[in-house]
Amino acid sequence: MQIGKMFLLIGVIFIIIGLLWSFIGKLPGDISFKKGNVSFHFPIMTSIVVSIILTAIFYLISRFR
Repeated sequence: MQIGKMFLLIGVIFIIIGLLWSFIGKLPGDISFKKGNVSFHFPIMTSIVVSIILTAIFYLISRFR
């Protein structure tokens, strides 16, 4: 793999991670409960979105190999 393509791929991955980072835990569908001193947070929708994006990235990587 050429060094330029590798840097481009790494840059795209960092952009995607940066965009996801700003939305983690804030998507509709994430479950949060707070009762007294106990809080529970399960980011189910965030997990689904991250899974779809990682699947697409790995598919593209395997497609161009």
